[in-house]
Amino acid sequence: MTKTLKGRVMVFGDNIDTDMITPGRYLELSKPEEIAAVAMAGLDPDFPKKVKKGDIIIGGKNFGCGSSREHGVIAFKANGVQAIVAKSIAKIYYRNAIVSGLMVLISEEAHTIFENYQHCEIDLENGNIINTDTGKSVKCEKLSTEDIAIWEAGGMVTEYKRKAQEINRNSK
Repeated sequence: MTKTLKGRVMVFGDNIDTDMITPGRYLELSKPEEIAAVAMAGLDPDFPKKVKKGDIIIGGKNFGCGSSREHGVIAFKANGVQAIVAKSIAKIYYRNAIVSGLMVLISEEAHTIFENYQHCEIDLENGNIINTDTGKSVKCEKLSTEDIAIWEAGGMVTEYKRKAQEINRNSK
């Protein structure tokens, strides 16, 4: 069965750092809904009003650069963003996203075929991204089977609990 994501896109440029996603002055916030309310405050304070559940963020190069704070991932997840697709993603941001169950994909060209609020379809197994409004398509890197399982579980903690339960059932 093909794993496919469909959603509306919001497009951002290069070097979207964690201070743009969740400025340092909000690091005392700990509840996901509080963090969601200040998402992208360093770049677009109206982002929480514009974003819709199921949206897909399209970025340029160096997305998520800056500090290793998890708030940058929580801000998008709590707003219902289902995936981030960028030309490149900072390694620590990438890992934080996977661990938290936020889909992140690398695509050299996705940012060139989308404008804000167009619609996207992503075939995870074959690494295809399609702008369903224009018909244009580009490739993205495929995720490992393990990363897809973690994402499907909603994050690493949930996936490890599932694996532990499976081991316990099989050892009886």
